[in-house]
Amino acid sequence: MKRLFATTCVALLIVIAPADKPAGARAGDCFDGSVVAAVPDAHAAQARGGDGEIREPVLDEPVASLPASATGKGNAKFRETVPVYFHVVSPDGVIANVTQEQIDDQIRVMNLAFTGVYGGVKTGFTFQLAGVTRTTNADWFNAGPGSPDERAMKKALSTNAPQALNYYSTTAGVYLGWAYLPGLTPSRMFLDGIVVDWESMLHTSTRYLDRYDLGLTAVHEAGHWLGLEHTFYGGCNAKGDFVSDTPPMRVPTSGCPLGKDTCPEPGLDPIHNYMDYSYDSCYFEFTAGQAQRMQDHSLFFHSGD
Repeated sequence: MKRLFATTCVALLIVIAPADKPAGARAGDCFDGSVVAAVPDAHAAQARGGDGEIREPVLDEPVASLPASATGKGNAKFRETVPVYFHVVSPDGVIANVTQEQIDDQIRVMNLAFTGVYGGVKTGFTFQLAGVTRTTNADWFNAGPGSPDERAMKKALSTNAPQALNYYSTTAGVYLGWAYLPGLTPSRMFLDGIVVDWESMLHTSTRYLDRYDLGLTAVHEAGHWLGLEHTFYGGCNAKGDFVSDTPPMRVPTSGCPLGKDTCPEPGLDPIHNYMDYSYDSCYFEFTAGQAQRMQDHSLFFHSGD
């Protein structure tokens, strides 16, 4: 299958050290390869926190854009079980060495979200734990996006990418997590997967209590892995996040501000959508359009054809 590659960036969720962190701060953005040149200003704005400081590095990776011929292939009958290889990385064999029960809870949370139990639509995706690895390595545990340690970790642990979801449970550097969009070049496919701060998992820590502690960071990152942009990706422009049923929004959300409306176009900001930056307790939905986009991307990039 011939694919055209364009430059993109990694999707990131940032958490600043508690003393410096504005309430609810998350930042990040990622590019669909087809629009890199179209929205650089929007990207720069969305990488900033509430204080105007840039809060995420931009990491360029070549990815293939979904061709027009591959759109509209998903439908209401779509069903896919995604195998998940869960890679637990600890700095000392004790910290972050999450239990099997906590891993099972995380997979359950992902399934509740993607099957519409919390709200929104049934996306057709379910996640099934295929294997667990446990590694003690302080450098990998603290690895940041684009670092040599990230590359070393993933080269050693990546399994059956991109057909399977490789879930790396670390401290995620200074971030909540990050994910690469579908369509990495073959030589860089080892980077595929999601990196998630272990303390954002259900019942693992009180660090993100009442903010990001319900396991939904992984849902957000899995959405990126399946081809979704942030709901605020294009700001108020006509293309937005390339999904027609997510109302446009100019800036990411902090907390759960009901009635938030940052664009003149119809519809309030989709603060309950998993692809915004709301608190976990505010999230409850993917839309039908997002389900279609994820299905199309998965059929084209993750099918193994």
